[in-house]
Amino acid sequence: MSWEGRKVLVTGADGFIGSHLVEALVKAGADVRAFCFYNSRGSFGWLDLSEPQIVEAVDFRLGDIRDAGFVQRSCEGIDIVFHLAALIAIPYSYVAPESFVDTNVKGTLNVLEAVRKSVCHRLVHTSTSEVYGTPDVLPITESHPLQGQSPYAASKIGADKLCESYYCSFDTPVVTLRPFNTYGPRQSARAVIPTILVQLLQGAREIELGKLEPRRDLTFVSDTVEGFLAAGLVGDLDGETIQLGTGRAESIREVFAAAKRACGVEASVRVVQEMVRPDRSEVMVLQADAGLAERLLGWRPSVTLEDGLRRTAGWVRENLHSFRARGHTI
Repeated sequence: MSWEGRKVLVTGADGFIGSHLVEALVKAGADVRAFCFYNSRGSFGWLDLSEPQIVEAVDFRLGDIRDAGFVQRSCEGIDIVFHLAALIAIPYSYVAPESFVDTNVKGTLNVLEAVRKSVCHRLVHTSTSEVYGTPDVLPITESHPLQGQSPYAASKIGADKLCESYYCSFDTPVVTLRPFNTYGPRQSARAVIPTILVQLLQGAREIELGKLEPRRDLTFVSDTVEGFLAAGLVGDLDGETIQLGTGRAESIREVFAAAKRACGVEASVRVVQEMVRPDRSEVMVLQADAGLAERLLGWRPSVTLEDGLRRTAGWVRENLHSFRARGHTI
């Protein structure tokens, strides 16, 4: 199987995972159309910093995933759609929940309708491990019940269920990927790993964080991208939901200790209440059973947490000027 000559659309191409995916697709020989959020600067987000040959090879479309007509036009002539456009900041979902419904639910509906009306052979929809809430059993399998413990999680459950309904109702060729906590270069400072690394590398020796007990299954971005690439090409996946995770879960306290080693510094933690989620909204542990991904996609993560943190710390160090002194919660 090859990407050579395949026409691909990536929504959310300007974001963290989306920009890495676009670069990988171009390098693999795909004909890539990048759907980026419209802004007055004409910026393509993280893709502005891509190698010139990558930027020159991409067909950029600036628009809004909430605009059904624009989404439809963006899907014309496309073979495979990777849908990553979403609002993802959990703390912001407490403040502006309607925007999460508009973007994550209605935006996904627009993509589904566009794919249904076009000749697309596959839609890879991006879910999140947050849809499980605090799980009943570990490791979590794809059949685990869904629980919306934040407005963000609820909006992603709605999007996932729309994809399920379009597969059942219209035979829409959709595959849902459910990454666990992806991290790496370009991740927003709202997430816990950049929050830690930025403070450490800015010289702080008392690091401000939220709760230290929650545990997360942390996957380096290059591994997540490999899962997306496989989901775009492997046959007989329509209607499937597939998790991408390492099968390990580290506490925020353990991640902090590993980040100190990656940066070669010592520091302590101070818990800041404004960075703590409401009690019933906090997801205490996320740990994937990645067996289905290995069976269906041939996918296994290869980057260890220690190596991933070193790579991420190197990128943060090079881009320290672009970060504020403190981020937000995971």
